[in-house]
Formats: sequence, C-alpha cells, structure tokens
Amino acid sequence: MVGMISTESALALRAAGLVWHPRSGDRFQLNEPEFDADVFTVSEMTIEPREYSTGKILSFNGTTEWALDSVALEDALWLPHESQLRELLRSGFRSLRRLADTYEVEVEVRGETFVFEHPEPADAYALAVLELLRRIA
Repeated sequence: MVGMISTESALALRAAGLVWHPRSGDRFQLNEPEFDADVFTVSEMTIEPREYSTGKILSFNGTTEWALDSVALEDALWLPHESQLRELLRSGFRSLRRLADTYEVEVEVRGETFVFEHPEPADAYALAVLELLRRIA
C-alpha cells in the first residue's frame, strides 16, 4: 500500500505516547496472530469508533469482518497516513525530498533543524514525529 507506515514505526510512535483518535479512513492492525498481515480501515459503514464508559472500541458492522464484533482501541495499532504524520509535525515541517534511494524529511523543532532518512516516505515522517514527541515530552 502506497504511503503506509511500517508496523515497527507505528509501534515506536505508540510507545512514544502518540494517541490515536480514530476517524474515517484511518488504517490499523490488530495484535492477534490470526490477523497479523491484515490492515483494517475505519469507515462509518463497516468499522466505526464507539465511546463507552469503559473505554473506546472499534465496532465491526455487517458481514465484512464476520469473525469480529468489536475490539478495544488499545488492541489496535494505528497506521497513520503520510498526510497525518505531516499534520502532526505542524509548522515544524520544512520539506520532503526524494533522493536516489531514500526519502529525506526536514523538520525544525524548537529552533533546531533535523533531517531524517528512510526508504519509505511515511517512515521518514514517523522518525521526524518521534523526534518531535521526544522534544516536547
């Protein structure tokens, strides 16, 4: 899938404290062996976030995911899109450059400039977001 962050980067972002507020179009994986390679998409028609006093769940509607009824939000791993990662960088984002065999994201955090490289642009953005989370913590 074009522009999809790696599971490793998504896990690192979650461990660094990035909080997911599900919205339509968001992609996620489940921490269950039988769903290891599956990527799900939040959609009002099939998978929708629901808030309860016990916490937030992702509810699977209809027959598309017949084996699932719902899953707790903490059991889902958000796979943010490139645009969502860029949005998290806010005004600190400076540029995305395509090099011969990698992508380079340049950001400014508290007056310092940082450059992050990765073969996948979404993961380069994720590295920049990780630095931002470290700096503002």
